[in-house]
Amino acid sequence: MSVFKNKNIILGVCGGIAAYKSAELVRLMIRQGAQVQVVMTQSAKEFMAPLTFQALSGREVRSELFDLNAEAGMGHIELARWADLIVIAPATANTLAKIAHGIADDLLVTLCLATKAPLLVAPAMNQQMWRNESTQMNIELLSRRQGLSLCGPDAGEQACGDTGPGRMAEPDNILKSCGNLLKSCTESHESAHKGLRLKGKQVLITAGPTIEDIDPVRYISNRSSGKMGYAIAQAALDEGAKVILVSGPTALDAPQNAELFLVRSARQMYDTVFQRIDSVDIFIATAAVADYRPIKKIDKKIKKNADKLTIELVKNPDILKDVAALLNKPVSIGFAAETNDIESYALDKLQRKNLDMIAANKVGETEGFEGDNNELHLFWRPRVNKRKSHKKTEISSKKLPYASKKQLAEQLIDEIVLLFVTEAN
Repeated sequence: MSVFKNKNIILGVCGGIAAYKSAELVRLMIRQGAQVQVVMTQSAKEFMAPLTFQALSGREVRSELFDLNAEAGMGHIELARWADLIVIAPATANTLAKIAHGIADDLLVTLCLATKAPLLVAPAMNQQMWRNESTQMNIELLSRRQGLSLCGPDAGEQACGDTGPGRMAEPDNILKSCGNLLKSCTESHESAHKGLRLKGKQVLITAGPTIEDIDPVRYISNRSSGKMGYAIAQAALDEGAKVILVSGPTALDAPQNAELFLVRSARQMYDTVFQRIDSVDIFIATAAVADYRPIKKIDKKIKKNADKLTIELVKNPDILKDVAALLNKPVSIGFAAETNDIESYALDKLQRKNLDMIAANKVGETEGFEGDNNELHLFWRPRVNKRKSHKKTEISSKKLPYASKKQLAEQLIDEIVLLFVTEAN
């Protein structure tokens, strides 16, 4: 049965050219069995006629905060209570700012503030507006709000002629994110009685990038934000685990109650992990560890004198491989961030490093590292006797569809519990 069946969804439509895509989103939700109430801002009516949404949803469009007929029974509060999910697509910079700062001067934002339902926003705006410091500060505020998920924005050509991030996610992807959010909420409600499934377990997680210094000014690193690792740490804490988080440099606040160790280089991360690995039950390596480092760090800033510069590199130790090679290894889970041939590289890494599970995802200019959303493809094999070899036929897989990294982290921890904790008990 569809997770949308008989769910009450408020679809907020803001003023932007992407509003035409919202009509398709209504159609998709209705087809999945949802009941959809469209709420339009005044500026949205300049782009789309309310009659279009009324015809698709079978419900009169709401837009007035002070509607005398509806407000006779405190209609906006009743509508906020009615919703199982509120989706805003497109979400303009103006509406995002209002939600972030609690400015309830229209019906849509008032509903967002008056509901306990989860909220999913799909931003849509000019690329420069998206990159503006004020918008990014508002996004940061919204990311701290419990129950709020971000879908997009995508990057590409925009109606104004610019190219860059700011395009509203496609209706299919928004629908997938809505489905994952509803499923997550349903599973959380159903599993509330299960208790803390990782209570008594110690989980060590590596996160973020590492930095390899070339001279006092320059270094080798990568675009990892640490968001996935930090989200997994929080998900493990929520299940009662004792969490050790070994993190490279990030701009993130560590989850409360996690034992945090901040490192800079791959060798520092290696030493920190192996100082604590003996008591660990589950090791999850999300960190994007630099594969190589300069053989020698130059003491003074390198001057731009020569036409060419050669820097000799040496391979860094492989933290994940060495943990998985321990005699009494913990459950060992790696990540494969790839630009191409994702499945083949992931399977090779799973076998070559003797892992129990690997989570593969695509990375690139607009995917993976720096975003708030992602999708994962899990590959795993059962834990067996150390003397028994693993066969390729034993490998199983599961795709976790496009969703927020918070949702993916919760789903990943759920799979780990089911596969490696519940079965072991």
